[in-house]
Amino acid sequence: MAASGATDAGSTASEPRPVCATCGTTPADDDAAALARITWARGVENGRDVWTCNTCSRTHLRSIEGKLDSAWW
Repeated sequence: MAASGATDAGSTASEPRPVCATCGTTPADDDAAALARITWARGVENGRDVWTCNTCSRTHLRSIEGKLDSAWW
């Protein structure tokens, strides 16, 4: 007997869908949200998760790289 409120392992039902911080895109459904967690870029700004969709990540790659500390290179 499963505990009340328990979800299947790997389920993302309780996690909010990511929203692209650049263009505002959101995954259309739960399957797309699960895929976004694999293909999108996630950063942490001021203690909160910030997501960037794969399209914006590719478009703005040079800008993203330019903001990294030189220690990364």
